[in-house]
Amino acid sequence: MRSDVVKKGVPAAPNRSLLYALGYTKEELERPLIGVVCSYNEIVPGHMNLDKIAEAVKAGIRAAGGTPVEFPTIAVCDGIAMGHVGMKYSLVTRDLIADSTEAMALAHQFDGLVMIPNCDKNVPGLLMAAARVNVPTIFVSGGPMLAGTLNDGRRTCLSHMFEAVGAHYAGKLDDAGLEEYEENACPTCGSCSGMYTANSMNCLTEAIGMALRGNGTIPAVYSARLRLAKHAGMKIMELVEKDIRPRDIMTEAAFHNAETVDMALGCSTNTMLHLPAIAHECGIQLSFDMANEISARTPNLCHLAPAGDTYMEDLERAGGVAAVMAELTKAGLLDTSVLTCTGKTLAENLEGVVNRDTNLIRPIENPYTKTGGIAVLKGNLAPDGCVVKQSAVAPEMLVHEGPARVFDSEDDAIAAIYAGKIVAGDVVVIRYEGPKGGPGMREMLNPTSAIAGMGLDKDVALITDGRFSGATRGASIGHVSPEAASGGPIGLVEEGDLIAIDIPGRSIELKVSDEVLTARKTKWVCPEPKIKTGYLARYARLVSSADKGAILE
Repeated sequence: MRSDVVKKGVPAAPNRSLLYALGYTKEELERPLIGVVCSYNEIVPGHMNLDKIAEAVKAGIRAAGGTPVEFPTIAVCDGIAMGHVGMKYSLVTRDLIADSTEAMALAHQFDGLVMIPNCDKNVPGLLMAAARVNVPTIFVSGGPMLAGTLNDGRRTCLSHMFEAVGAHYAGKLDDAGLEEYEENACPTCGSCSGMYTANSMNCLTEAIGMALRGNGTIPAVYSARLRLAKHAGMKIMELVEKDIRPRDIMTEAAFHNAETVDMALGCSTNTMLHLPAIAHECGIQLSFDMANEISARTPNLCHLAPAGDTYMEDLERAGGVAAVMAELTKAGLLDTSVLTCTGKTLAENLEGVVNRDTNLIRPIENPYTKTGGIAVLKGNLAPDGCVVKQSAVAPEMLVHEGPARVFDSEDDAIAAIYAGKIVAGDVVVIRYEGPKGGPGMREMLNPTSAIAGMGLDKDVALITDGRFSGATRGASIGHVSPEAASGGPIGLVEEGDLIAIDIPGRSIELKVSDEVLTARKTKWVCPEPKIKTGYLARYARLVSSADKGAILE
């Protein structure tokens, strides 16, 4: 066992003395030591139940003959961090989580790991750590929250809550109506109830083979979630015995499977940041071009919030991620020979799986669209690409041309939107919010929700070198690469320039001649960094562009 280096022999006597100080017995130290990485805290609704998940995992480990050893990692609530300086600290935690987990796992030589994430950056951060450490590992998340219910019986969720703010500013919703949303949008613990980033990544952890069936969809408040956690604790012991490691599971074929499921589910555009970063840790390159190739052949089968009016609990009832994968296998779109954390192939895992609700999970022969939920656009405004969740774009905005309304920060843009200065036809451009320029690549949920709440989501587009929450809908195009702070063309856009967007054609063009852009480039000066000290300053110096997954180089 890997842990023998701290448990056995004369040289390990000092190590054993410290393990005894923790209360472990000789009998416990004779068993494999399993690190239980738990991101429980009291500020993130999706993490407030993870102490219960951890206890269930530990019970499963003990039942299967292991010794669990819990240690923590951090988590930021993107919703609470939204709209202020706190959002600069969201994406950057992905690397802190990966780095600190790597340090703990290797410093203490665990024989296996059970990762317990839930919300946005914990899932990719822990997947990155799993790939680096490469000891037997399994994931079990905290699960999604249930959808809320308004007084009139309509179901609601966090994306509706943010849009309600825009409606309030537009005079379409009074104070009492806003308070009703506040009190009902998030009724339980868990990751917010739509196909937002947290749930997208938990579903893709299942799709890539690193979590058991149901990980992405069993609600946080269901007892089935605790049973899943116990089974994950039991399963890690089998993975340790068979020495099945993350890089045995997270192969290139598995990543392609995950991207295919991503397109079918209509996941958050943040997956286009996280999957390449995880793949990078496995020595695999995922490009924007590859995403478009997979999208071109993958039908979109689900329209969960914010694209539709169904939620994670509904997807679980319909059969979950496994049912979506079963539909995809009918068209030969998945490599079912890949190994998974069950110790079996994907084909074996999908035996007997059925789609229990063909209204929620469209059959492969009757999809919402013949192409996937995410599209990558390229053109002179984004030579290296940008990303849009096309499944959440109104049909009339799939092709759009309008004048640029240019803002050098999210704060300036949201002030203009709330003041009613953005009108139908406009293309809002928010720049210097990328990984380096932000720094930290803030999510733009406030401006996109304000636009939607004001009823302009079918008339106004938004383009940024920042990123979007999975709760965003509309013609919201992010991850523009290169970013403005790196000299990208988005930094050369001027007020009133025409911008043409063609999502089906996968293009985005600034209608300005090359000669004019060249002249503007000679005069362009990069603004002073917004933050010059601390972790964010170090991050800005090391981070790559969004099209490369915003990895640290």
